[in-house]
Amino acid sequence: MNVSGKTALITGSTTGIGYAIAEGLASKGANVFLHSITDNKADHQLAIKISKKFSVKATYLQANLSSSSAARDLVRRTEHIDILINNAGLQHVSPIEKLEISTWDTMIAVMLSAVFHTTAIALPMMKRSGWGRIINISSAHGLVASSHKSAYVSAKHGVIGLTKTTALETAELPITANSICPGFTQTPLLEKQIPALMKQYGMSREQLVSDVLMERQPSKEFVEANQIAGLVKFLCTSDADQITGSAISIDGGWTAM
Repeated sequence: MNVSGKTALITGSTTGIGYAIAEGLASKGANVFLHSITDNKADHQLAIKISKKFSVKATYLQANLSSSSAARDLVRRTEHIDILINNAGLQHVSPIEKLEISTWDTMIAVMLSAVFHTTAIALPMMKRSGWGRIINISSAHGLVASSHKSAYVSAKHGVIGLTKTTALETAELPITANSICPGFTQTPLLEKQIPALMKQYGMSREQLVSDVLMERQPSKEFVEANQIAGLVKFLCTSDADQITGSAISIDGGWTAM
């Protein structure tokens, strides 16, 4: 099985990991739906760029995934997908007692509840067509924790549990569900965290990367978005038919410690 002619929806896919996955699947002939919370000309231009570059159908869809109805409607608007990549995420660094209730609620809604809602609508589509792949982008923080990241860590742990349940419910079908757990990846999401982390640790950017971020990652190198996209592409092949319910680390050895 290859993905040529299949259709994928990748949430949070105008930058970073999500965009790399969209390009990776399109390079193999998949039609792709890009998604983000914004809706401007640049967003739609990204879909046009992919369409022209890989000669596939690429469409941009806007949705605010903090809304359960919007998350479900996002999948319905595609009419049919074979591959669902739940990648949308956000980060906020704060001690528990200072974390705003609204921030907690939004982060859990976008990174955990939305995964449930998109999966619930996508699964019947996959069952009807007789094939499907659900790949949820969790994190090394879905397996271990860090201080000051309570909402993020909770959501990413929850995603792994939801993925395992999805895999069990589809185990006798040609549908697989897996989560990918990247370590520190140089993306816009990480860049947004760095000023708060610099303040938390009282370090310069260079010192923070060397002594804090890379201290967690024994390889001393950032994961690259294209490497995550490569793993996604593999999970969509027939060689990965019996890989389901797994939380696959791609973290330079972080969770081996």
